[in-house]
Amino acid sequence: QFSAVAVDESRDEVVMADENLFQMLVYDRTTNTPAKAAMSEPKRQIAGSETFLELQCAVYIDPKTGDIYSLNNDTERHMTVWSRDQKGNVPPLWKLHTPMGSFGLAVDEARNELLITGQRYNVIAAYPKTAREEDLPSWIIWGEKTLLADPHGIALDTKRNEIFVNNFGTTSKQRPLRPGEDPLRVATAGNNQFDIYIPGSSQFLPVSITVYDRAARGDVAPKRVITGPATQMNWPTGMYVDSERGELYVANDGGTSILVFRTDSTGNAAPIRVLKGPKTQLSYPSSVYVDLKNDELWVANFGNHKATVYKRTASGDTAPIREIRSAPEGTPA
Repeated sequence: QFSAVAVDESRDEVVMADENLFQMLVYDRTTNTPAKAAMSEPKRQIAGSETFLELQCAVYIDPKTGDIYSLNNDTERHMTVWSRDQKGNVPPLWKLHTPMGSFGLAVDEARNELLITGQRYNVIAAYPKTAREEDLPSWIIWGEKTLLADPHGIALDTKRNEIFVNNFGTTSKQRPLRPGEDPLRVATAGNNQFDIYIPGSSQFLPVSITVYDRAARGDVAPKRVITGPATQMNWPTGMYVDSERGELYVANDGGTSILVFRTDSTGNAAPIRVLKGPKTQLSYPSSVYVDLKNDELWVANFGNHKATVYKRTASGDTAPIREIRSAPEGTPA
């Protein structure tokens, strides 16, 4: 089941994370599974007990080297990094111990930093791009003022110098830090503590996208919040920012849609475009990627074994121009 997608625009390849079978799959970008075919075979596959892959939910491709960064979400708490030549049941080039419940991954190439969201402790953790194993983050955005609440997708706007994070809404009140505790370690669960919340303080906040200045650090309030019924957000997961056009793409998992907002949106803002309907073949879309070179929109659908491809500007009930399928049409997911 495809949970994340990224396009290697320089090498005409597309990389998919399969969260169900703990594997990474690489296809030619122009692959199009015929309607009567059982599936499309990947050109390269990374899978097996040596890989440290498990429940992957985010993929990033280094634009210079083609290295693949894959983020695990649950008990196998690592981000793994792969060369574009690796395949089969092999160890990654390197791995990084990540926050519990890591879900979103964005990379600030100008600053050589990895930005990772952690669901368990409501944190954004920034690591050097070269971080390995038990390295701690360089800085965090963490605390009650942040309004982070079960954060998932993350995206970086290099033109507006802003960080976007979408939140499912569950949170709890943090206890004060104890003497000698390192917030970088506690917030990313490097010390394996699970008692940072006050019992009985859990609450549900509205689903939202919180927006932070690129230079934000610590317990800081967002610059603005996108939330409300007009947004149509329902379990928003993966995101992508087209900085030049000022557009924010959101994989709206629970709403079976792709929402596109202006990057300066705030409050109860309506999307400027919505891709939704039976012709789209969207089914629990969990990841979105905009191929700016080829002017295409890619979606990983967790509900139907498909990655679907559209024109970048697609909206309404528009059919995909191509699809990559990993099982026969109609196979239950």
